[in-house]
Amino acid sequence: MGKEVSNSRFSRQDFKAFSGRLEDETQILKTWFRKHQFDSAPPQIGFELEAWLVDGNHRPAPINEAFLERLANDLVVPELSRFNVEINGTPQPLTGKAFSRLYGELNATWTNCVATAHKLNAQMAMIGHLPTILAEDLTLEHMSRLARFRALNEQVLRLRQGNPLTINIQGREHLRTAHFDVMLEAAATSFQIHVQVTQAQSARFYNAAQILSAPMVAVCANSPFLFGKELWEETRIPLFEQAIGLQTAEDGHPSQRVTFGTGYIRESLLECFVENQRDYPVLLPAKLDEEPERLPHLHLHNGTIWRWNRPLVGFDAQGQPHLRIEHRVVPSGPTVQDCIANAAFFCGLLHELGNAAVPAENRLEFTDARANFYAAARQGLEARIKWLDGEIIPIKQLLLETLIPAADAALRQMGLAQEDIDQAMAIIQERVASGRNGSWWQRAYRDRHQCDMIELTRAYLANQQSGVPVHQWSL
Repeated sequence: MGKEVSNSRFSRQDFKAFSGRLEDETQILKTWFRKHQFDSAPPQIGFELEAWLVDGNHRPAPINEAFLERLANDLVVPELSRFNVEINGTPQPLTGKAFSRLYGELNATWTNCVATAHKLNAQMAMIGHLPTILAEDLTLEHMSRLARFRALNEQVLRLRQGNPLTINIQGREHLRTAHFDVMLEAAATSFQIHVQVTQAQSARFYNAAQILSAPMVAVCANSPFLFGKELWEETRIPLFEQAIGLQTAEDGHPSQRVTFGTGYIRESLLECFVENQRDYPVLLPAKLDEEPERLPHLHLHNGTIWRWNRPLVGFDAQGQPHLRIEHRVVPSGPTVQDCIANAAFFCGLLHELGNAAVPAENRLEFTDARANFYAAARQGLEARIKWLDGEIIPIKQLLLETLIPAADAALRQMGLAQEDIDQAMAIIQERVASGRNGSWWQRAYRDRHQCDMIELTRAYLANQQSGVPVHQWSL
């Protein structure tokens, strides 16, 4: 979805032409998979961090145009709303001090962003849902001025036949609301982890990412409040799924564009791209001028299907294609240290589970992996899930006794720097043992001080600015 389009209005001929180009590019991709033409270089890791601009009253600040102009950093780009931006990282080989390099770059970019926001009388925030966001903030007036966002909104409304999006989330409290555009999506910000994999690894690793989504969302939860309501531990999950819900002309039921998926990969990641073409209506039928071998229409279509684990095809500087897994379940924040620890933990687990002697997908039904994910999003570290071989276990026990030691061992085997491993795993270990992730801290602070969302946001930002991991934050 990062590719800009030239206009936001399309004809039937545009949809027909785009579908033809998508078919051609899917055939090219099939050939590459058949001939094993993907880069098999050592794995790399990258990220995208979505963040908020916040004004002096701790409310969303719709100033990303002025902010980005003053910042002038190609790694920081607009997001859907004018009060969000996206910070990108330079991909790093998964060797040596990879996580130190990721931390150094992100921390430098974040520090520059904070200073730039300050010059505009604003602050930066890393958090899944900004506690002070209100439904009335999420209007087209606050949409970033890019044609692709306008086009997305128009096409979603077209497929919904003008019907509003209905949000219905039952958590500790109940939120039910209706919205007439896609701006609800802007209420949720994430830390997306990209891991490059070889073609031989890709199916096993993708399935592992699916299975690992439950423990990852429990460890990282940072979105308990939305529109003043206390809902799931990671409320981003139901919000995002419902915010892009469509309706098909045939039966009027929602069509899941944000999804955990329909099953494990059987042979290759090609199955996802074939499913994209076969099962998902085209949303943005733009004509793109790049060569078909760069797969521009396939990329754009894939960018309008928000799997929680999304397969990607990229290219190196020499034009060689490679495969990536984009892990999308982790919320933004709470600090740079927390983000990098989350990335290290995921990488270790991915390589441990993806390389296991017996495939993990043979030991856990897909329906159970999916149920685990939603249970963990709802209950966080208090969830009980069905793990490999049918074991029912509290997710906190599973993390402390099995997954954290496994991730630690895998990172060592991969040749990552000992200091990086120790620092990241200590953060994860102490966060899980104490139960103090971002969602826990937000709820605990609100309960202790009986405060409103403005005071909660003020305290959250003060702790975030300290830079220390969330499990060390004071109440």
